[in-house]
Amino acid sequence: MIRKGRIIHLNGVGSAGKSSIAKALQQIAAGPWLHVQMDTFLEMLPVAWQDHPEAFAYETIMEEGKPSVRITGGPVGERLMQGMRDAIVALAAAGNDLIIDDVMIDQETKDAYAKALAGFEVLRVGIHAPLELLEERERRRADRFPGTSRWQFGQVHRNMRYDLELDTSRMTAMECAEAIQRQFGL
Repeated sequence: MIRKGRIIHLNGVGSAGKSSIAKALQQIAAGPWLHVQMDTFLEMLPVAWQDHPEAFAYETIMEEGKPSVRITGGPVGERLMQGMRDAIVALAAAGNDLIIDDVMIDQETKDAYAKALAGFEVLRVGIHAPLELLEERERRRADRFPGTSRWQFGQVHRNMRYDLELDTSRMTAMECAEAIQRQFGL
């Protein structure tokens, strides 16, 4: 009988450091841990669909005098994210240990993950950083819409229960990975 894979679910605002932590954790964890990154799935969309109402649309609004990018999903985007969750389930069911790197904005997404992963060992890790730092990191990255972190900031951790919470303004990616390794015996 194949053992089910274990899942470490990193949740946090874009630019919080989830991908860097996942890559550091892959370096130090015993055994192979696959990094399943939401951004990889988003990059599967053709360029013309990267900002498209049928997939994901990005609308800049002003909040407290600063840009905030609201993201709305259409049917193509919903199918893509459902496909990501289905792929995660298939990978874990086949015995692969996974590090999920995602931004869970709304309660519907959080509920969909809870339902999909109900039969697996899931270790939830909240990745935090102050908004000012997130916005600075976002400005330095060419692959980000400035204002996305501001819009995500108040939503990502709402109604979440974590097994571990880390602040990337106080710890490096490797220090966070080491904390995860210690906490969960990896």
